[in-house]
Amino acid sequence: MTNLKQPEVEPLTRTQVLVAMAVTSAILLAIAKGWQQLGSVRLLPLEVSPTALGLGLGLAALIIASSSTIYRLWPAYRRSADVYLELVLRPLLWPDVIWLGLLPGLSEELLFRGVMLPALGLDVLAIALSSLLFGVLHLSGLQQWPYVVWATLVGTVLGFSALLTGNLVVPVVAHIVTNCASGCLWKWSQRQA
Repeated sequence: MTNLKQPEVEPLTRTQVLVAMAVTSAILLAIAKGWQQLGSVRLLPLEVSPTALGLGLGLAALIIASSSTIYRLWPAYRRSADVYLELVLRPLLWPDVIWLGLLPGLSEELLFRGVMLPALGLDVLAIALSSLLFGVLHLSGLQQWPYVVWATLVGTVLGFSALLTGNLVVPVVAHIVTNCASGCLWKWSQRQA
């Protein structure tokens, strides 16, 4: 892991990463709210319950375990993930990982699963389209295509969780926990190295 290629862009500072996360989240929330208002789209329900929280946590565990397995087995994904995580996580302090979970977890789920799925028809085609757009959102360079593939697959899983449960809390919890746990695991592995 110490022989990583440098990212295609200059390394970011902590402030740049946090501001980029905040601005991106604000833009995604504005798009979601605008689409909801202009398209008369009803937001997928947010119903907090022990079952929804448990499903979200279980889904997060499944995503984290799958990511870890794919990271070990697929070298192109490993390189892509390392570049992406180096760019985003390296400058952040440990407490910042909370923001890494909350800001994208909430804004991306509200747009891609909360508004986009109902607007596109709450079906498999809607999941496919929203998942593809979710994957493309994670494109930080042309060589990062394996990370986009992974994000698209995760978007598909999150989309099906929203569709099957009818509850936006499930993918929101899964997304937040996955981002926080992945960020902590990556920072821990870098500290050990």
